Amino acid sequence: MKSAAILLISVMATSTLVTACSSGSSNQPNASGAPGLSGSAKPDLKPVELTMVFPVDSEQKDLKAVQEKINKITQEKINATVKLVQITKGAWAQQTTLMLSGNEKMDLIVSGRGTYEQQVAKGNYLELDDYIAKYGQGVQKVLDDLDPAYLKAPRINGKTYGITSIRDFANDFGISMRKDLVDKYKIDTKAIRSLDDLDAVFKVIKENEPDVIPVTKFANSILGSPFVGGMLDPLGDGLGVLPAHDNGMKVVNWVETPEYAKLLDTTRGWYLAGYVAKDAATSNEIWQNLMKAGKVFSTLHHMSPFSEAANSLTVGKDLVEVRLLPAVATTTNITSYMWSIPRNAQNPERSMMLLNLMYTDKDFINLLDWGIEGQHYVKKSDNVIDFPQGVNASNSGYYPSENWLFGNMFLSYLFNGENPDRNKKLTEFIKNSKKSKALGFIYNPEPVKTEIAALKNVTNQYALALETGTVDPAKVLPEYIKQMKAAGVDKVIAEKQKQLDAWAAANK
Repeated sequence: MKSAAILLISVMATSTLVTACSSGSSNQPNASGAPGLSGSAKPDLKPVELTMVFPVDSEQKDLKAVQEKINKITQEKINATVKLVQITKGAWAQQTTLMLSGNEKMDLIVSGRGTYEQQVAKGNYLELDDYIAKYGQGVQKVLDDLDPAYLKAPRINGKTYGITSIRDFANDFGISMRKDLVDKYKIDTKAIRSLDDLDAVFKVIKENEPDVIPVTKFANSILGSPFVGGMLDPLGDGLGVLPAHDNGMKVVNWVETPEYAKLLDTTRGWYLAGYVAKDAATSNEIWQNLMKAGKVFSTLHHMSPFSEAANSLTVGKDLVEVRLLPAVATTTNITSYMWSIPRNAQNPERSMMLLNLMYTDKDFINLLDWGIEGQHYVKKSDNVIDFPQGVNASNSGYYPSENWLFGNMFLSYLFNGENPDRNKKLTEFIKNSKKSKALGFIYNPEPVKTEIAALKNVTNQYALALETGTVDPAKVLPEYIKQMKAAGVDKVIAEKQKQLDAWAAANK
């Protein structure tokens, strides 16, 4: 998740090292025109090139050099070369929509990111169950060792279209602040217990640091997604949610709730006080870059036991996190970042073999995560790394800071300064997290896809301005609700309620 942060879950990774080297494919089309599965494994794999598409915060200039190193591994293990395709997160939705709807060659792609159900409904991803059984045994074992629910959670109508990366499967929620300014103005972080306590903090920054914006948006909102994940289960697309992760299993329109209105009022107050940038609704600059440049003080978002250290590394400044909402696990936590095989993959069997390496091969994982030893990192010990002399997060040629994305974090090196007990701490964090009553529920949007498309347009028109405080919610929120009604939000909620009721009855 982005989610997300540099996290590990304690596991005996060596027990999961299952190679796909002995698996093979005849790659013969079946009657439907889709590649068929071979009946038996063969050692004589034909050479193929596999295209792997993933999001990045910013383009990595040494990507090709890392790709060359990766290909030495993949050629040996599965006789395949890999073409790494990076797409910045700001351009991800538009570019991947075009790629998936066209005939562009792709063999693995990051899925989730709020569009999983829609892409499955469009037929853009292949069913994976047979491929997992034959060529993804390592994937299945490492996820089953955690909990079989993590492999099952993305299923739609009993079929798997995405495999989650191994990371934090729960989040708590709060504010990240620059430690240098917290220390400079002696801000008492223990006194921050709610959103109301932040006004005084932002006022200090506004009055003493005129060139620093007190709070910036995370993604496209100040107090919306992902922060409100601590207040509701989005049930997939957020068009119809479960407040307090229960609500008697009654689905509601979040935009119509008093809780949403109060968040908007708070944000508007911050905006009018000058705590939010005037161009917050139009600026495309991500919070990490603004924090690196020293232009902002804080942002509100989802967290984990190690997000403070991870985000500090990413922005090159020490951050302080304060939790405001408790930890919770939802289906969205699991499906927010996954890997899928696109329908136009030329060899799905080999795609699964490549994905299997992402969960079983430590050398492969750490090239994706950290780049080339000696150039992008140096080893401090067998499993701990750091930047080489003169290299940091800002000037490194390869530092995607996404080891939560690339398959199996169990195999990823620890970065110097991270808590050596993070495995144990994260396990406790997940175990003690609140679980949504709808954990495991996957919503099929197909019956109301026309209404959803219309509602997305309405949301794009209103949400960003409202959730950055740019417009007056007293005037604009009623219009937003009216337009959602006109676009069919009640029909969408009724359909989601119907599916949720059926799921709940089947999972008693």
